[in-house]
Amino acid sequence: MEAMKLGNPAAVGLGGFAMTTFMLQCHNLGWVDIGPVLWLGIFYGGLAQFVAGYFEFKVGNNFGFSAFVSYGAFWIALALYLIFGTNAELVKAYPVLKLSSQGLGFFLVAWTIYTGIMFIASMKHNGALAFLFLTLFLGFFGLVIKELAGSQFIGTLAAWDLIICALTAWYLMAHAVLADSGISLPVGKPWLK
Repeated sequence: MEAMKLGNPAAVGLGGFAMTTFMLQCHNLGWVDIGPVLWLGIFYGGLAQFVAGYFEFKVGNNFGFSAFVSYGAFWIALALYLIFGTNAELVKAYPVLKLSSQGLGFFLVAWTIYTGIMFIASMKHNGALAFLFLTLFLGFFGLVIKELAGSQFIGTLAAWDLIICALTAWYLMAHAVLADSGISLPVGKPWLK
């Protein structure tokens, strides 16, 4: 009996990550309101990426499983933090929900640490993936400085860095999608042997 060919979950996971990251940076640069970011954060960056992670588990890819499930949870958590933490009536009734620069800053510190671990692992895969995680790590680091030190300049640099990160994720998504059509995009050699 012939085994059924499975799709590559990275095609969805990377797409969700790329689009939501891109839209959040468009918001951070003042180009778009937060609404589209929240919807994408819950459904495409969040739920779809989360599901892609579980399909990575099914095909035995521990790196993809961890990355997509974790960043899917990140997007859902961030979207809900923004929705509930900025609702004046909810915050008045439940002050613990309040969105603050300190709270958001430490939320981002935790994700910076996780991303640093994933960056180390990504260097064993391919150059494009390592570059994606390097830019993501630097972006999180910059957003931490923005939130905890109040540096808008660093926040703007982080937004531009994360746009590069999103474009890299879209490139890797295209690599996964186009491979089925016989088109091979170069992704570079691993940075670590």
